[in-house]
Amino acid sequence: MMISLAILAVFIWLRDLAWVSTSDDTLPILVALPLFVWIGVPWNFRSEYESPSLTSLVWAIVIFVAGIALNMTFLLALGWTILLWSWLSVRIEEKRRSDLIKLLVLPLFAFPWIALDADRIGWWFRLSGAWATAHVFSAAGFQVEQQGTNLLIDHLPISVEVACAGLNTLQSMLIAGTFVNYTIAGHTFYYWLNIPVLFLMSWVSNTIRIIGISAAALAVSSEFALGPFHIWGGWAILVIMFALCWVLFSLEVRGSNKSKMDPHAH
Repeated sequence: MMISLAILAVFIWLRDLAWVSTSDDTLPILVALPLFVWIGVPWNFRSEYESPSLTSLVWAIVIFVAGIALNMTFLLALGWTILLWSWLSVRIEEKRRSDLIKLLVLPLFAFPWIALDADRIGWWFRLSGAWATAHVFSAAGFQVEQQGTNLLIDHLPISVEVACAGLNTLQSMLIAGTFVNYTIAGHTFYYWLNIPVLFLMSWVSNTIRIIGISAAALAVSSEFALGPFHIWGGWAILVIMFALCWVLFSLEVRGSNKSKMDPHAH
């Protein structure tokens, strides 16, 4: 089964090479698999185990085939993840299953389905990021005009291009956020509630990046903003995502613990 999983993983990555043009941003998502193994320690395997659930295997195959038929990498990744869990769940101790099933988000994020399937998400990230940037600079006293993803700030034209959509780094941000989520809130019911929040935090992080690049263009020059500053901004966005999630989830868990300790909380 491990060989089959490895072959299928390579197939998912190589069947559509459109991600190669942004490989610097896309390949780092492969860290999700070793991260899954590392966070899951200790891996206590059972000496005796039954065969994988036939229902799980059927679902994995059906979803995988549907992914091929519909040309959707997300379905391929989902089918692969279900297949991984059907094999893994019968081999690990039962008391560990509830913890490890939470980490299945990481294998799901280990394939480039956002880069290949989610062009629409990128468009909304660009449009909403441009809208938020326009309002921030307008509130700061700048003269701002917006037409779609194009801005004119104090007569300086700024275009939120595809590279600024954050689509290529979105999955890396989600992986970083999942790590923080599991580390801080993995033992609470907030963990599952926080997964949709990761997308919101990704949008906030990317919008901060757009605002920062725009500010650099205004304060220094367009050449400076589009040069090394733009490149380093791609890495900075992961730091921002990590920090935002750490603060939010820490406050969340701290507030929950405080309410449990306070006898008058209810």
